[in-house]
Amino acid sequence: MTIKFTPNDKGNPPGKLADAELHFAGGPLDGLKLIGFAIWERRNGGRTVTFPARQYSVNGERRSFALLRPVADTASQDRLRDLVLAAYSEHETAMAESA
Repeated sequence: MTIKFTPNDKGNPPGKLADAELHFAGGPLDGLKLIGFAIWERRNGGRTVTFPARQYSVNGERRSFALLRPVADTASQDRLRDLVLAAYSEHETAMAESA
């Protein structure tokens, strides 16, 4: 699996640093990608990753349905979140060195 980033050059919405995609190589998902991840800067200076989701309305209220969910172990989302954040840090370092 490779993680690809598209920087948020426009700065809109505020705090969004980049979009991310998971590109799969090998196995049954070979040649496919999963889109819809985003890297955000928190107000306290930390970073987080949001996962692909679908918005819908119920009685005029907007809700969100997560498309990527753990089967049983909720720590699996944390592992993926950490992996995406680490890859983004490497991406930032590579971009700074090439500039």
